[in-house]
Amino acid sequence: MYDFTFSMPTEVHFGKGKENLVGQLIKEKTDKVLFLYGSGSIKKIGVYEKIINSLRDSGIQFTELGGVKSNPRLELVNEGIEICRKESINFILAVGGGSVIDTAKTIAIGVPYEGDVWDFYSGKAKIEKTIPVGAVLTVPATASETNGCAVLTNETGMYKRGLKSDVLKPVFAILNPELTYSLPKYYMAASVVDIFAHVWERYFIKSEHSELLDRLCEGVFKTLITEGPSAVYERGYKSTGEIMWASSIAHNDILGIMGDFGSHRTGHEISAEYDLSHGGSLGITMCAWAKHVYKEDINRFCRFAVNVWDVTYDSDNPEKTALEGIKRMESFIHELGIPTTFKNANLPTDGFEKMAERAIDNGLGYVGGGFKKLYKEDIVNIYKLAE
Repeated sequence: MYDFTFSMPTEVHFGKGKENLVGQLIKEKTDKVLFLYGSGSIKKIGVYEKIINSLRDSGIQFTELGGVKSNPRLELVNEGIEICRKESINFILAVGGGSVIDTAKTIAIGVPYEGDVWDFYSGKAKIEKTIPVGAVLTVPATASETNGCAVLTNETGMYKRGLKSDVLKPVFAILNPELTYSLPKYYMAASVVDIFAHVWERYFIKSEHSELLDRLCEGVFKTLITEGPSAVYERGYKSTGEIMWASSIAHNDILGIMGDFGSHRTGHEISAEYDLSHGGSLGITMCAWAKHVYKEDINRFCRFAVNVWDVTYDSDNPEKTALEGIKRMESFIHELGIPTTFKNANLPTDGFEKMAERAIDNGLGYVGGGFKKLYKEDIVNIYKLAE
């Protein structure tokens, strides 16, 4: 077990009808809020009306800002910052998935900051102040509702970058599995893959793993394998509830602070370049990353194969065992309806060099490192393995 500091300030309200608590929870902190959401799907499923009624019943003034896109953009963040400053708003309510919550977090740190909010993503500034954020989750995937992470795309150059700070953690999160029922099958499948990737990147690190963290990760893997298809194709409170909570714990550091996020960084560039969903890009990069790095630690990949996929260990040929585990993971992702290659996703294959260059344009010259540092040639090779 490695040393770590763990903070979980977010108050989680899980269960049916919990979205009706929004007004009460915000009233304890302020009476003026920016109500942030995405394309308007929350109106179709009735969440919008519930939120509005709860805010009004609690006497809270609100200003609406919709239009958050998948792979959220800097332009809308700047619009939100301007609104908050003009209206003296000091609380942001995000209703939606990770894109909405990440946008809210970025607006929140931008309001008290005098410079360009992209400075935080480019490493030119450190987060010191923020205004509080509350979240009502409708898309379980990123764990942004309980973690200190945010991801944003800058339209100028299409750079997609991430932040991490305890300051970014929402003050409350509302998780009602019923709010995911209308989510299209593809996006629920992409969510399952995203969650899988968050666990994956904590499981595959070069460190003295503790049995506890390994077992916790393997338990979440097993849950995703068992409940993921039901959540995608059948819905229902049981399966979506399991997926929703798995999403939160997969990426709020309960499963470990350390990780190797090479799969995510290489996937971010695909999302930024082609506007592919985050989970869709991870289906491509996670499998290819495994094929590129598995020889770094055959035993770790064998454990994954045996404990997660029930592969029979071949002591005469451990590599066969490791590769079988990767193969079964790839099949699982494919069966969920998520592409595992550029061809499956109908994407061109002429942008590998450009995406690899952008991925390492971070002041380090590489990405990942918890398991294996990925330099430009590694990233290009990963993309080629996923052609």
